[in-house]
Amino acid sequence: MGAGAKPLWDRLQGRLAATPLPDVSVTATGCLGFCRAGPLMVVYPEGVWYVPRTEEDIDEIIQSHFVDGAPVERLIIVPSP
Repeated sequence: MGAGAKPLWDRLQGRLAATPLPDVSVTATGCLGFCRAGPLMVVYPEGVWYVPRTEEDIDEIIQSHFVDGAPVERLIIVPSP
């Protein structure tokens, strides 16, 4: 994992372990073709791309998007090739 993704991945894994969500699973990948934007997070089935930068961003995505069903607009990115 590059571009500072490891601490964010660890936070995501830890939060999801502490707050199990039955419809959420995570998979680590490479850069998804947009390495310069990294680290990225894509939420399916909506296809929402996030660019989290801090552990607090991860917390906000989990609470707002995964739990409350409201995307975090300030962290959404539209990837371009």
